[in-house]
Amino acid sequence: MLIEGLYTVKSFEPNENGVKATIHLNKEHAIFKGHFPGNPVMPGVCMIQIIKELTEKLVKKELFLSVSSNIKFMAIINPEKNDTLVLNLTVSTIDEVVKVKNTTFFEDTLALKLSATFKITAELV
Repeated sequence: MLIEGLYTVKSFEPNENGVKATIHLNKEHAIFKGHFPGNPVMPGVCMIQIIKELTEKLVKKELFLSVSSNIKFMAIINPEKNDTLVLNLTVSTIDEVVKVKNTTFFEDTLALKLSATFKITAELV
């Protein structure tokens, strides 16, 4: 985990197309003190990192983001109000490339849509 203590995985349910994961955000994490003081917002780059880490866990390979063809932030994720997120990842692997389509929700609200391509850099042990 690149940003230690930012979130915990509550459930990780692989399926035929990818994985459905539920995570809990640590609203006390230092990152929220700077982004933004008094009105914490989950940084977009952190969401992309979480998607990468969940995909790595699924495919058991270390990945490097090479292309993000579509990223849409649909709602602000405030960890004080919405600390539980559900991420649905559709994942396909072809040769040394992993393609991911993600939707992230809190409650019934779509917060993030992402399509990305990752290059495999190593096997995870």
